[in-house]
Amino acid sequence: MMTKGIDVSKHNGVIDWQKVKKSGVDFAMIRAGYGRLIEQKDKQFENNYAGCKENSIPCGVYWYSYAHSVAEAQTEAMVFLQAIKGKSFEFPVYLDFEEESQFRLGKATCSAMAKAFLEIVESAGYFVGIYSSKSGLENYIDADIRRKYSVWVAHVNVAKTSYSMPFDVWQYSWKGRIDGISGDVDCNYAYKDFPTIIKNIGLNGFPKPEKIAEPVLVESPVNEKKGIDIQVLIDGKQYSGTVYEH
Repeated sequence: MMTKGIDVSKHNGVIDWQKVKKSGVDFAMIRAGYGRLIEQKDKQFENNYAGCKENSIPCGVYWYSYAHSVAEAQTEAMVFLQAIKGKSFEFPVYLDFEEESQFRLGKATCSAMAKAFLEIVESAGYFVGIYSSKSGLENYIDADIRRKYSVWVAHVNVAKTSYSMPFDVWQYSWKGRIDGISGDVDCNYAYKDFPTIIKNIGLNGFPKPEKIAEPVLVESPVNEKKGIDIQVLIDGKQYSGTVYEH
């Protein structure tokens, strides 16, 4: 499957999400903030989150990193969790890793920082991933990290990205036009049914699905057929009974 979405931040101004919905946008990635301080939460994050929810637009979220050490990346992760606490996201929760000053630290350091951030957010119950340019991912983030976590690759002005590994979201333009948003907006394609995947496993603020009890074998008297006690959960109600072999 393929769905079309946008990613936005305070730089897109005040958005009319009702118009965005009517324009045919399938999902939105919204910036929660950047850096190591909660005061750096995106000024439009709350408005953008509310706009998505009120208009039934599935959304994900990302945090822009300026970290230059593992310790700073860990601090950013904790602040990110503070910013998104109590909210639910149908799309993954991404680390936005793209600063040239970070890349100059080399692949080993970049990978260690990304890993530290992602592990903290993942352990808090989120479906996590990493966003960067094609070259940033390929040259500065270890393949093991890119295999383990969701990848959102930025590669614009091409008919098809040549990113060398599997990816879930492709940012294909920085100059899209969408009704309800003034000026240019980033546009993306997603290739997984994330709302179903994430809700079914109970991550990103959604409740864990209820478990259905395993069938239990019932011992029957001699010469009687054996039966299996079953319990079925339907719409939150539990039904039980015994099924016999014929």
